[in-house]
Amino acid sequence: MPGSMTKPTLPEAEALLARLVEQMRPQAGPEMALVGIHTGGVWLAERLHTALGLSIPLGSIDVSFHRDDYSSRNLHPGTRASSLNFDVEGAHIVIVDDVLYTGRTIRAAMNELFDYGRPGRIDLAVLVDRGGRELPICARYCAQALAEPLPATQELVLTRAVDGTLGLTLKERRNA
Repeated sequence: MPGSMTKPTLPEAEALLARLVEQMRPQAGPEMALVGIHTGGVWLAERLHTALGLSIPLGSIDVSFHRDDYSSRNLHPGTRASSLNFDVEGAHIVIVDDVLYTGRTIRAAMNELFDYGRPGRIDLAVLVDRGGRELPICARYCAQALAEPLPATQELVLTRAVDGTLGLTLKERRNA
């Protein structure tokens, strides 16, 4: 019966963030640069940057123009400028995103990074891996992988309250 499916219990975003900090701390050093993907990835990257005490300025990127589904997702109005205030050439960059799904956003993020130079190394940090990969992308740092992949009709969304507290919600996708 439609609508009678039970919603999965969502992990607590703040606890996942703390787990992600602990995973990254041993490798965090003066050569690590964080680049958050707009919007949820930037929120996470801000918190990670502070918690890890990194010295390289935080970067942010908008991957809209590099997505292979750009024209079909109606992303035109919400684009933001990318901001990388450090030398990408040879840098150790950790791309930060909230939810890893198909891998297409991460591919687009790497394309955007290469517009600024050739990093020496790129890693990926995500709060949640929801499964459903379409490209061979995996996260080096992942706070939690869902035991069961979500259906394509559902989207796991990171939210940020006025006080900065992060949360996760589940919503139905508009163009699934």
